[in-house]
Order: sequence, then structure tokens, then C-alpha cells
Amino acid sequence: MIEYLGLKSINGPLVILEGIKDAVFDEMVEFDTDAGRRLGKIIELYGDKAIIQVFEGTDNMTLDGTHTRLTGHPMEIGVSEEMLGRSFNGIGIPIDDLGEVRPEKKLDINGMPLNPVSREYPRNYIRTGISVIDGLMTLIRGQKLPIFSGNGLPHDMLAAQIVTQSSLGDNAGDDKFAIVFAAMGVTHDVAQFFKRTFEESGAAEHVAMFVNLADDPVVERLITPKVALTLAEYLAFEKNMHILVVLTDMTSYCEAMREVSSSKGEIPSRKGYPGYMYSDLASIYERAGIVKGVNGSVTQIPILSMPNDDITHPIPDLTGYITEGQIVLDRTLNGKAVYPPVSVLPSLSRLMKDGIGEGFTREDHQDVANQLFSSYAHSEDARNLAAVIGEEELSDTDKAYLKFGDAFESRFIGQDPSDNRTIVRTLDLGWELLGMLPRAELDRIDTKLLDKYYKAAEE
Repeated sequence: MIEYLGLKSINGPLVILEGIKDAVFDEMVEFDTDAGRRLGKIIELYGDKAIIQVFEGTDNMTLDGTHTRLTGHPMEIGVSEEMLGRSFNGIGIPIDDLGEVRPEKKLDINGMPLNPVSREYPRNYIRTGISVIDGLMTLIRGQKLPIFSGNGLPHDMLAAQIVTQSSLGDNAGDDKFAIVFAAMGVTHDVAQFFKRTFEESGAAEHVAMFVNLADDPVVERLITPKVALTLAEYLAFEKNMHILVVLTDMTSYCEAMREVSSSKGEIPSRKGYPGYMYSDLASIYERAGIVKGVNGSVTQIPILSMPNDDITHPIPDLTGYITEGQIVLDRTLNGKAVYPPVSVLPSLSRLMKDGIGEGFTREDHQDVANQLFSSYAHSEDARNLAAVIGEEELSDTDKAYLKFGDAFESRFIGQDPSDNRTIVRTLDLGWELLGMLPRAELDRIDTKLLDKYYKAAEE
């Protein structure tokens, strides 16, 4: 192993090394400095020059006093089932004072590309215990379903609730379920909130937690989701477990990507983000799925806060292209003290139809979801009309839709953060709300299902 003495230059989290031989892209690098040992990764090569990202930052590194060694391999992480119930920093080093993890295997954090032919179409669902998600935009095993939020909206609380309540539902059988949680660029109090919530709920023992704090090096933020997904793939495809990966906040990840790209002097694209952001996000999101012949699955819920609540911003825009639907949080509902403030009409799950219904949830699920969407849209129209002509001038049917809309927001969308609802309870609640409307208005539901479930609400 050749050791190089000295650096050409230091620029933010990047260093340039000259005179190197036989280096390869993505190769791991070790630095011995006056401030201790640090790790880095080669991100660009020009002849005998290499640009290297330093994970722990370049503070106190000097041009003359740094010794550099090339390891000959990409970044790897030791993975094991023992990592469930443990907490790690952004590059997979334990931070819970419980000692080192004994790895069963070492894996490249960039993952192995899956042959599309080996993928199976996602089926069956994951129950979150949240009615608006389970009922109207059901999360399917192997799906990637992002949550689009905004600054000040309770996406952290929603993420914690999903982690503590999620399960494989009533059809789990002997299947094992676990959660890999990755937080990027979070403050210390938010990190403590997640840790405390998981421990108090009893969910911590089946959660592997990776935390990159806001004051941790920016480069580490780019590694965190890849480390988390490497563990998820190992547990799913080699240990036959169903893994839910929650990534928050992808906006912090993209901001880190922009900062590093700027340090490298790359030509910026939309709003200063690098032109390769789409392919970079795809390399993360596409690590969800199901593989033929394997009983496990990787399901993703990336959470991102939209700058200025702008859904056309590059981050949510590109995420929407890659993923299969979205859950959008709404500031107006949040102002009404509705939790979780999910905006139903722009939200959807594109794979929902194939993982619900008879044999998965209940035979009436799809029809109830369709009717609730339609009726809520009608109630919004009735609200807009009432704002123009006054509520007293509305027809009896429109007045019924107004009452339905208010009840739907407060009882179906809104629920207590500790309320873990079964899918049957969610669907029964949907029928209860639809009972507020005349039967003739329920035109999205099969007549046989109406005969079986519909019951008009008592005045």
C-alpha cells in the first residue's frame, strides 16, 4: 500500500491529491493527520490528480502534515441483524455506547444493481395505523411513497408515528418486519425526539437508526441514506425480512449535494442544484422493491420539506418522477389543528389498487376509497359555492356535503398521534361518514357493497 505525503489543496470538504497511481472512482481513502485518522472517498480523477471528499471535514488538516493511503475498495459497511435496536451516526458507527457490532458480512454501500427482470410487482400492503394513508393512499410492500411537507409542518411527528405503528397487517403470518430509519441534517432536539419516541413506544428493538446531525460534516449526509439502504437490502434479500425505510429529510441531502457540487466548481442546473441530481436521487429511490425467489421486500418512505411549499421545486419535482405517488401535507389543514394534515386530493398511491381488496384488506376498500375521494372533492366545491352565495342558499344535498367535508377532516383525516387504527376500523369509519350522504349520491360503489355496508346516519 503506497502512502502519499502532503496535499495539493484543501477546499471546504474536498482535498486534491497529486501524483497518484492506480486510483479508481469511489475508492476509499484514509488520512493520518495531526487531528487524528479520517476517511474520504475519491469523487473525481484527472490524470494523476484526485478530488477526495473527507467525511469528517477538513478542519485542522494541513497541506504538509497529511499522510494519505488508498484502500483499493469502495466504502463498505459491516451488516448484521444485531443492528436492529441500535443507533448509528451517518456513516454507520455506533453512537449508543453499546459497543461495536459484530458484522455478518461487509457490503458496498452503493448496492448491487438489480436486473429489472428479477423484480417482482409489489403486492400486499403495510399498515401504518393512520386512516388517511391506509384508506386512501395505501402503502404497498416494495413501493416508494414520499411525503411532501413544508417548514413548520409536523412531518417529524408523522415519521415517528409511522415508525412506531407500522406492521404487516393481519395477513403477516410468519413474515418478519423491521424498520430502518435514517435522519439527515436534523437538530439535536429532533434526534432526541425520535430516539425517545421509539424507546417509549417499544418500537426501538426492531428499528435500526442512522442519524446525521445538522452540525455533522456535510459530506457525511450524502452517505447516510446509502448506508441505511445497504442494511435494509441485506435484511430483506438475505434474511427474508420485510423492511420499511424512512428517510428524512431528503431536502437536507440535496442541499448537501448542492454544497459539495459548488465546492467542486461544477456548472449548476435549476436553482443551483447539480444537473445529475435526478440520477443521484434515482440511485437511492430505486433501491426499493421485491426480488423474485426472495420472501423479503424493501419499502421506502422518503420525507422532504418543500422550500416555500413549492411542489414544482426541483427536489419534489424530480422525486415525483421517480416514485409511485406522494402524500402531500397541507398548511391550511394544519392551521385548523387537523393532524396529520394530509391534503387528500393531490395525494395518491399509484400501486394501491394491486395490494388492497379481497385477500389483502377487505373487498370494499377500493370502492370506499374512490367514493371518499369523490365526495370530499364535491364538499370542496360546496364550500367554494357557499363562500360566494352563502350557506343558506345551498341545496340540501350541498349542505350534506358541507357537513360530510367537516366530519371527514376532523374524524377520518384527523386522528390522535397515539391512535393506531386497524384497516377494518378505517373502512368502517369511511362507511360511517358516507352514511351522512344520500345513498343516491354514492355512485362510485358497487350496489352489492352498498346493500351490505351502507347505513344512513341518524339525524
